[in-house]
Amino acid sequence: MEIKNDSSSTSGFTLLGISSNPQLQKPLFAIFLIMYLVTIVGNILIILAIHSDSRLHTPMYFFLSNLSFMDICFTTVIVPKMLVNFLSDTKSISYVGCLIQMYFFMAFGNTDSYLLASMAIDRLVAICNPLHYDVVMNPRRCLLMLLVSCTISHLHSMLRVLLMSQLSFCASHVVKHFFCDTKPVLKLSCSDTSSSQTVVMTETLAVIVTPFLCILFSYLRIIITVLRIPSAAGKWKAFSTCGSHLTVVVLFYGSAIYVYSRPLSIYSGVKDRAATLMYTVVTPMLNPFIYSLRNKDMKKSMRKLRFRIHS
Repeated sequence: MEIKNDSSSTSGFTLLGISSNPQLQKPLFAIFLIMYLVTIVGNILIILAIHSDSRLHTPMYFFLSNLSFMDICFTTVIVPKMLVNFLSDTKSISYVGCLIQMYFFMAFGNTDSYLLASMAIDRLVAICNPLHYDVVMNPRRCLLMLLVSCTISHLHSMLRVLLMSQLSFCASHVVKHFFCDTKPVLKLSCSDTSSSQTVVMTETLAVIVTPFLCILFSYLRIIITVLRIPSAAGKWKAFSTCGSHLTVVVLFYGSAIYVYSRPLSIYSGVKDRAATLMYTVVTPMLNPFIYSLRNKDMKKSMRKLRFRIHS
């Protein structure tokens, strides 16, 4: 990987973090440490509950267990470094470290996005075409959907990092963010970033909006089908199976689209950091609660798992 600017490779970057107020560093460290531990433990319990209960060995829970695994990886790329910086005076990250963090952040984040789309397709087939569900959502096809999601996400990340590696950084190296994200790093470059911005905007729209449109289309079809169900109980049952997924979709995509759909010229450090916290830290922490509290099968599996642990 070519590095155009020697100073960037030796001095690296300084991450501004969530707040520059020294009095807030330790309280913020405690808050985000607790949130990170809850995220890790909660998602591990989801994975264990699904794998230990044969009733949950279905496509829906196959995607959910992989979503939980990706959430663990996703937050681990960002939060441990953020926690270290809360207690550090330098808050530095090397140039190569910045690119590596950027790569895995986008890879795991985009895989999350495609897994949410896969789960929407699963619900679409289950509700709109239940007689062919076992044929359409067979294990081989589910595995293929997972592999395609991972492949597209990693190729996207590789292209983005290669573009970023061609930039020069000759002025400030202070990244106004708590990790190495594309926009705040682009703001520091003294190279002509117009072509990079065009590629980033185009590709981001393709990677984020494509699965989001897939989810919208799936749920429009689901709503049309459910409204045709004569009984109120049948309608409620159909909608309740989608409630958890829709909640996660709104939290994840609402904040992600806000951050990445706007041009670099109107990038706002404070607002973007707050929105980024939602889909990088808050949503992965809430996912286990949302899926376990709103899902009867998950509640039963969690109780069984808790009983086994206590025994």
